[in-house]
Amino acid sequence: METLLLEIGTEEIPAGYIEPALDVISSMLLKKMTDARIDHGSARIFATPRRLAVEVKKVAAKQKSLISEVVGPPEKVGFNEKGQPTVAAKKFAEKVGVSVNALMVKDTSKGRYLCAKVTERGLSTRTLLKNILPEVILATPFPKTMKWAELDIQFARPIHSILALLGENVISFSLGDIKSGRYTYGHYFMNNTKLKISSPKDYIKTLRSAKVLVDLQGRKKSLEKEINKVAKKVGGKILPDDELVDIVKNLVEYPVATVGKFDKEFLEVPSEILITAMREHQKYFAVIDSKGDLMPCFVAVNNTRTKDMNLVATGHEWVLRARLADAQFFYKSDLEYSSKDRVEKLKGVLFQAKLGSMYEKVERLQKMVGFLADNVEEGSDLKKHVTRAAWLCKADLVSHVVVEFPKLQGIMGRVYASVTKEPDAVARAIEEHYRPIYSGGKLPETPAGAILAIADKIDNICGFFSVGLIPTGASDPYALRRQGIGIVHIMIDKGLSFSLRDMIEKSIKLFGIKGAKKIREIADKVNTFLYNRMTHQLAEEGFSKDVIAAVTSVSVDNVPNVWNRVQALQDLKTAPDFEPLAVAFKRIVNIIKKAKAFKATSVNESLFQHDSESVLYSDYKKVEKKVSDSLDKGDLAQALHEIASLRDAVDAFFDGVLVMAKETKIRRNRLCLLKHIADLFGTIADFSKIST
Repeated sequence: METLLLEIGTEEIPAGYIEPALDVISSMLLKKMTDARIDHGSARIFATPRRLAVEVKKVAAKQKSLISEVVGPPEKVGFNEKGQPTVAAKKFAEKVGVSVNALMVKDTSKGRYLCAKVTERGLSTRTLLKNILPEVILATPFPKTMKWAELDIQFARPIHSILALLGENVISFSLGDIKSGRYTYGHYFMNNTKLKISSPKDYIKTLRSAKVLVDLQGRKKSLEKEINKVAKKVGGKILPDDELVDIVKNLVEYPVATVGKFDKEFLEVPSEILITAMREHQKYFAVIDSKGDLMPCFVAVNNTRTKDMNLVATGHEWVLRARLADAQFFYKSDLEYSSKDRVEKLKGVLFQAKLGSMYEKVERLQKMVGFLADNVEEGSDLKKHVTRAAWLCKADLVSHVVVEFPKLQGIMGRVYASVTKEPDAVARAIEEHYRPIYSGGKLPETPAGAILAIADKIDNICGFFSVGLIPTGASDPYALRRQGIGIVHIMIDKGLSFSLRDMIEKSIKLFGIKGAKKIREIADKVNTFLYNRMTHQLAEEGFSKDVIAAVTSVSVDNVPNVWNRVQALQDLKTAPDFEPLAVAFKRIVNIIKKAKAFKATSVNESLFQHDSESVLYSDYKKVEKKVSDSLDKGDLAQALHEIASLRDAVDAFFDGVLVMAKETKIRRNRLCLLKHIADLFGTIADFSKIST
């Protein structure tokens, strides 16, 4: 077993391209090796801006041999009456590469036929990799690719070298005008020399000696150590930013940090703007003090260590000063406009070609949040605050700061609302209404923020559905799936139990859509869309599919209630006597379904003929009251426990009487009793969908 090492040396590749490309390269390489019957171990990836590399351990020297059975002519054609092989048998043996004596006779569905076992000897792995490696390199996907020189090949950036080793041996192939070999290159500025790699085990060490940290996690740790060290020199610490760390680690081959300063006058600008200006444009790290306040300092990461790092810091300071001066100017310019001015400007901002402007959207949001607030038991100021927040929530989109830094939308809305003395609940709701920004992201913290976030997302979903822009397959350009699950998460987190269907229909009507049939058609599609989001999320959380189906088939209109019912039923399902309980309830449902002409009425106790009927009905009435009380308290687990207590009485009922009695009155009365019991547990789940 040997180690395979492939390195593609290039000009600088964009940071965001590197790891996605490596994931594809490694998985594609392993798959092609598996398909080629080459045994192998796991893959490990390496990278810098100037190289993509993958290492595969425990690679077999040869592919596995393949033994196959080939069927030839019928036996009567292959052998004559004396059992001697005919010309047909000899030709078949010659074709498959075996002797005539090695031929066998096999019984098939068509009769007895000649057959032969053919062994395809495995080729050497090096021979196979000569074709596999170029295929993998050229199939690597990038958001954008380029051509260079007069070559027909494309890659993210021009390829300058290819290192391909299997153990100590070179895998020879050509790609364009590049021939593979055992050479790589050191750091472009600090040690730009040609380096010979004798064996894959020498790769990391050899590059480290040439000022290249090729191991991704090792370079990340080195980067974190560097930035924290220089931040400490000015009495501060790095503002945590894992995403920026991951970006910067792929911008350098050898991280060297330096700390710079900027004028304190810029601290009058909200820290969010300063941090974003440093982060987005320059990839600088912000520095905070022990209280978490922004300091007039920053940390820049360079790819080269110079003799005078102070000179480097000065250069970064000049660049950042211009950026911060622009940000300061944009902020001060925005303060010259009132909230009303910015809202008016939304008339010129398109929401969607078929759905009107952003101004029209905020008008809808005001009505929607008012509708939702009326269904939420909160303080008297909630509706006032959330309605005001809805009016202002998109105003920052026309601000100079957000135009320059789009990621600050919502954040700047909160800042401008605070500056103009809006209530804190209004300002916070404006910032929170975009949450969650990504799957698993932070949810709104305030009631007003939660309601506005839901209103904004359902407006997007219903709007796009109403004009036929519905997610299909893997295509979801407007991120409606993320927004749908966002609605679900917020409603669960805040315990918002208003009707999902009512909210959907209200939102659709706000788009001016007329006609009950048209509204119902769109609402059905949106309801199904959110239903799918819920079932998917429940499965992601580990609930069993049958429990999810049993609960969601009853109702998904009250979102927190769906989760409570699923949890309660899942817990009950783990009880040792659950299976006979489920079987008994399933039997009830199946009997009722078969009685198609049956119409439920009240139970007539005078028609009871057996004690088991009286006992079941008596127990039912007691349990019904307890279940009702438990449901009123939201204690679904207790409600299910009470329903489960009917099991013995149900079993005794089935043992004691024939439900489908010949006498019509008796049969209907017994069916009616079962229907009452079915309705009791049917408020929580459809037990017929439970696997037993």
